[in-house]
Amino acid sequence: MKKTANNRNLPRQGFTLVEMLVVLAILVLLVGMVAPRVLKSQKKADASNAKAQIGMFRTCLDRYAIDMKTYPSTEQGLNALIKKPEGDAGSAEPAAAAAPVDGEKSGAGGESSSGPSSGWDGPYVNQDSIPKDPWGNAYQYEYPPTHGQGEYPDIWSLGPDGQDGTEDDIVSWSNTDGNRDAASGSDSQSPPRPAPAKGGANE
Repeated sequence: MKKTANNRNLPRQGFTLVEMLVVLAILVLLVGMVAPRVLKSQKKADASNAKAQIGMFRTCLDRYAIDMKTYPSTEQGLNALIKKPEGDAGSAEPAAAAAPVDGEKSGAGGESSSGPSSGWDGPYVNQDSIPKDPWGNAYQYEYPPTHGQGEYPDIWSLGPDGQDGTEDDIVSWSNTDGNRDAASGSDSQSPPRPAPAKGGANE
């Protein structure tokens, strides 16, 4: 009798199979509720990161255009922001700088002479290579532009699916509904960007 009473007072060890199945069912339910929200938040974060990088490229390209009087060609691509394009001798318009204008002496006024700001002065990106988009693909670049309107280069990411021309592409040009700069988030108050001058290095 005493031995039986002692056995009844011992704490129960472990979980039963039914209890383990209930716990697993609860965990699966929680994961099913939380996982879609986490994935959706990750997609938004990746898209925002891609837009920010395209905006950074735009700023760097503006600095390049000020120095070189034009944007990089499609062939030169975004790599022109980190490596001096071939054929650039340090001046975008050497002939115009050497020729006198309207009887003025060569170099008079200083505006027509080549200065430090007339040639490539990079790198314009503080990295050893052009960064990939959040999905590991290279950013696409085209100049002269064929998608956007005006003189600004086309820059875009292939998006999560890695395919060009699909709905998830993140682009720098305007939407067809009239919104400006879908990728960079610019609005109507943004200052105009400098248009490349005629007679630049790529012409």
